[in-house]
Amino acid sequence: MKLHNKKQNTINLSPPSILALGFLGLIILGTLLLKLPISHHGDLSWLNALFTSTSAVTITGLSVVNVGEAYTVFGKIVIMGLLQCGGLGFMSFAILAAMSLSPKMGLKQQIMAQETIGQTSLTKVSMTIKGVFLYSLFFELIGTVILTIAWMQEYNFNQALFYAAFYSVSAFNNGGFSLFPNSLMSFADRYFITFTISMLYIIGGIGFLVLMDIKRNKSWKKLTTNSKLILSTIAGLNVVAFVVIWALEATNPATLANMSIGDQALNAWFHATVPRSSGFNSLPMQSMTDASSLLTMLLMFIGGGSLSTAGGIKVGTFIIVVLSVISFLRREDELRVFNHSISEKTTFKALAVIFITVTLIFFGLFSLLLLEPKHHFLDLLFEAVSAACTVGLSRGITSELQPASLVALMLLMFAGRLGPLTLAYLIATPKKSRLKHPPSEIQIG
Repeated sequence: MKLHNKKQNTINLSPPSILALGFLGLIILGTLLLKLPISHHGDLSWLNALFTSTSAVTITGLSVVNVGEAYTVFGKIVIMGLLQCGGLGFMSFAILAAMSLSPKMGLKQQIMAQETIGQTSLTKVSMTIKGVFLYSLFFELIGTVILTIAWMQEYNFNQALFYAAFYSVSAFNNGGFSLFPNSLMSFADRYFITFTISMLYIIGGIGFLVLMDIKRNKSWKKLTTNSKLILSTIAGLNVVAFVVIWALEATNPATLANMSIGDQALNAWFHATVPRSSGFNSLPMQSMTDASSLLTMLLMFIGGGSLSTAGGIKVGTFIIVVLSVISFLRREDELRVFNHSISEKTTFKALAVIFITVTLIFFGLFSLLLLEPKHHFLDLLFEAVSAACTVGLSRGITSELQPASLVALMLLMFAGRLGPLTLAYLIATPKKSRLKHPPSEIQIG
């Protein structure tokens, strides 16, 4: 009888709910650790500690304080740990721990894992999570070694190693947290540092499934359709954005105009790729042209690959919708990519992700416009897109926002990190109806 009562009293939470609670718990833990006297210099308000923790766990990078000056070494290590946990995913840690304790996972744990990383079998879940950890540690180690060598020109070995480790974790996880007050603007002409950091966040933003596919097959022809689509789309976006931003900023005296051709190319490349989800900047964002800011917002909205450390709607979502429109205009019977057909369900899922993300941005922007009437519309829109897509770039107004606006940004970051579909599952339980209704024509366009 007691066993029966125990079953009745058990709280059954859906995988998205557990994921949301996990991230929330991590944010609270991070806030408490950052508020400890050994974590910061001087006074640090609870709101600022909460904002920093939320931004780190959601791997966004927005900050209301100078991270390098406000926090002690211990505080910076806490932020680095939060970035790592947020980037790899709270559930990846939980599932890996569960697998290490037991060779078999229950049905609920399998569903939880599948919801988190988008896999359909326990074998793939196990392989994927192990790959996530191994790839993360490998690339972060490589980045740490390279950046340590580069920063030893300015700092002693211990300082260089700490900076290198922090930036490797921040870059690979697309966190965007910087220990310097002007992000990477002081290193705009340091090719070794800037290019290494850009490669770290690009690799982290490709997606672990794609990286594992590349390692396994080592040939373009043998890659899965998903990998080919993600790699070709990211390459195309990077090249187009690089050319456009260079052209738009080449005559701007506040950004590229006074640089050499080599420095212009380096910084145009950096700002073409950084909106994928990393919040670093080597140029003053508020000084960039409005056209460049608009393009940056589009790139932030698109984000990186699925199961990556990047945010946004994801590259796969974007390209599937674009190809669906092209297929419709050509009056084709099915959507085909690399000689494979794409189901309508995938297209509907992509449309749902875009709609929910746009809705989040709209309500976030609407709230900021009400709370911050003195700020420019473009600055507030940029802030809302950056938060909802967990990028972390800013036009320099984050520290000027009032507490209510910071709360709005935290909600956007949290929702953006959970992902639009996970958020939709949280607020709407799908219901299947046995009834079939007669079709009806609705006028479109």
